[in-house]
Amino acid sequence: MDSAPPLGSTVALPAEWRDFFALTKPRVMTLVIFSGLCGLLAAPGEIHPILAFTAILCIAIGAGGAAALNMWWEADLDAGMKRTSKRPLPSGRMDPTSARDFGFALSGASIVIMGLGVNWLAAAILAFSIFYYAWIYTVWLKPRTPQNIVIGGGAGAFPPLIGWVAVTGDITLMPVLLFLIIFMWTPPHFWALALFVQIDYAKVGIPMMPVVAGEKSTRRQILIYALLLLPVTLAPWWIGGTGWVYGVSALVLGLIFVLLSAQVGLRVTGSDDKMLPEKRLFGYSILYLFVLFGMLAGDRLATVQGWQ
Repeated sequence: MDSAPPLGSTVALPAEWRDFFALTKPRVMTLVIFSGLCGLLAAPGEIHPILAFTAILCIAIGAGGAAALNMWWEADLDAGMKRTSKRPLPSGRMDPTSARDFGFALSGASIVIMGLGVNWLAAAILAFSIFYYAWIYTVWLKPRTPQNIVIGGGAGAFPPLIGWVAVTGDITLMPVLLFLIIFMWTPPHFWALALFVQIDYAKVGIPMMPVVAGEKSTRRQILIYALLLLPVTLAPWWIGGTGWVYGVSALVLGLIFVLLSAQVGLRVTGSDDKMLPEKRLFGYSILYLFVLFGMLAGDRLATVQGWQ
């Protein structure tokens, strides 16, 4: 979708490198890279350091390409929301064609390099993850259904699976569980954000859960997903795929997540105009995933060193 820049804006061509970098959503990419790296480090077997670096680089480039395509497609929507109006496209610092071509170039390069340098199964999963985010979520789900985040959560859940497959070359139950952890984590994480920026989504017609179903229903579903997430995070321990380092960490982190989600889920609508419980949950949810996957990699190290 080649959307024109907002009226009255001035397009500065060529765009600066900072604008191209901004298209990759570097904050989101940090979590993508970290979870992919942890999946790679937790996988059984060995991989040459250069190939490991190549795999993580491809995950990062692919995620950046998908993000650029997302921003290209949603430029008009971003222009209408306060928190996204200063991005390169809605602010007029870049033309849509450059953003689109940049996204396709990054996506294609990441898939080809992953296939040639690492293995083609990892490359195929990477290709599907890019398609999932750039088309299934961005184009199809997001503007049509309040379940966009639930189904679309799969887009951000692929990195640890890709990292694992880069080492092993096959798919087993463990990497699928890592995928499911992020899949189940995404709704409470994102709906906590949506609760305190729902005015933005309503203004541009995006059917996020708080806009369509209301705050009460959204809060209840946040708590439900948090409760479902806990056993999913413990499953790798239960099946013997990890040791106690990960298992105990997952239990403690998960119970805190449930507690914060309960404060959101059981809160009376409108009783706190500052949305402090929602902001606490959103902030903690990011820390939660970083620490959880860090403990996954740490658990593997402890096992290799014979500490557990």
